[in-house]
Amino acid sequence: MEAAPLRAYIVDDEQLAVERLSRLLTKYTSLSVVASATDPRQAVEFLNGQGDIDVLFLDIQMPGMNGFELLSHLAVQPVVIFTTAYDQYALRAFEVNSIDYLLKPIEGEQLDRTIRKLGRLRPVIKPDWQRDPDLHSVLKDLASSLLGPAIGYPRRVASRVGDRISFLDIESITHFAARDKLTYAVVNGREHCVDQTVADLERKLDPAKFLRIHRAILLNLDWVQQAKVSFAGKVTIQLKDTRGTQLPVARDRVRSLRSQLEF
Repeated sequence: MEAAPLRAYIVDDEQLAVERLSRLLTKYTSLSVVASATDPRQAVEFLNGQGDIDVLFLDIQMPGMNGFELLSHLAVQPVVIFTTAYDQYALRAFEVNSIDYLLKPIEGEQLDRTIRKLGRLRPVIKPDWQRDPDLHSVLKDLASSLLGPAIGYPRRVASRVGDRISFLDIESITHFAARDKLTYAVVNGREHCVDQTVADLERKLDPAKFLRIHRAILLNLDWVQQAKVSFAGKVTIQLKDTRGTQLPVARDRVRSLRSQLEF
């Protein structure tokens, strides 16, 4: 008799990341995504209530509550597969003996290995660290460790076209823009597709240089030529690129922009 599919739940603060992972998981008959959440607190409520799940795909770095903090609020611990855009967090998850981790952007081959590993564990066995009688202290220490010393920021970003990968210098990128479920790094007006969301890039890049000025735009402040303010208070940024590109600033982002550029 064929075993019932493993019940999976996804937690990631970025909706596009949830949708992408859900889509990738549909090819596996051994696993079924029962629900997901972008709000860690909502996830805690679900998992402590009706959430009878086998596997939790959990983002580590989320605003308000990181992945380890989320686990510390759960009455019952499911098997966890961490997802992260940060190598050092993924390695930390590995070092504490989690069943596996997925480094964003998640690739099909990487996911295949994880699902195969899950398939060999019937019933699914929790790793040693999740069975530690002092688990809440372990989770508290791990959560605190994420607040440690600042990390270095990447100097390049990868752009993939077919089987070719090019590397763009961060300093040459005027802004990142999301459109039609894709993200583009823009260099002197030319768009290069990158396999990361704007939210992921915002967390990963130096906040002193990159500022989210719109839900779909992450701006490199070094490329700002001027800011135009209309009588209605609408703000538009003009870049130093050869095209004099103009970018809209969302009303709820104007205050942050004024603070960063001091105008």
